[in-house]
Amino acid sequence: MTDRSEAPRTLGILAGGGSLPFQVASAAQAAGRAVFVVGLEGFVDTARLPPWPHEVIRIGAMGRILTALRTNLCQDLVMIGPVRRPGLFDLRPDATGTKLLARVGRAAFAGDDGLLAAAIKILGEEGFCVIGAHEILQEALGPRGLLGRVAPDATAMADIARGGTVARALGAVDVGQGCVVQQGFVLAVETVEGTDAMLARCGPLARTGPGGVLVKVVKPGQERRADLPTIGPDTVAVAAAAGLRGIAFEAGGVILVDRDATVVAADKAGLFLLGLDPHEIDRGSSPT
Repeated sequence: MTDRSEAPRTLGILAGGGSLPFQVASAAQAAGRAVFVVGLEGFVDTARLPPWPHEVIRIGAMGRILTALRTNLCQDLVMIGPVRRPGLFDLRPDATGTKLLARVGRAAFAGDDGLLAAAIKILGEEGFCVIGAHEILQEALGPRGLLGRVAPDATAMADIARGGTVARALGAVDVGQGCVVQQGFVLAVETVEGTDAMLARCGPLARTGPGGVLVKVVKPGQERRADLPTIGPDTVAVAAAAGLRGIAFEAGGVILVDRDATVVAADKAGLFLLGLDPHEIDRGSSPT
């Protein structure tokens, strides 16, 4: 007879947009876990939910969310997928949500990092264990070094070093996780709009000569169980359309969405993919 204490813990997924919530669900299911998905209304791709037990609930209805998770015996939670943080007027918190907001306090109106850390703390107090998506997805975090067949030249390496410094500074004040640099000039920085929108702005701003680079890093002190930067095939497509030459990311801190497909897309587009040593980013030195 199987000891129930040794059975895999049921995984609840608070699912925002994109494909990552479903990759996490598939990986957990393949590992023998029971999975329940709370799709956040207005963000989750509802067409992809049917393979798993699920409910679609608006983000402010915290009472319904907690009840659904408990009813489905969820113990561990993953918060994954982009969600545009609503204003208080749009949030329309239910009674439970109002109480939780009171417990979050000023963090609810501060930057994303403070809010996420407070949310994870409260979910822990409610009896759940919040874990990172990378703890479920094997090899989810991008490795150090060059991926694919295209390599950056000296100009691109200098832009990468500058981009790492700029992106780290942005993260320190909880603004964004990336920027675009071309020939030493910062063309754009990531804010609440997200990476794709930032890249879309870069095309008209590009200078003549060698194209720019996208650099994505983790914010200093970032809560790594939620909101890690992500790069995937779509990122590559938008970067190529913006005339960039490559993408550099912090190794061990950025999730590669479908790594094989991302590398293939980069090779096909003629872009490099480079994983950066976090210590080199912090020193502001050129990657080796």
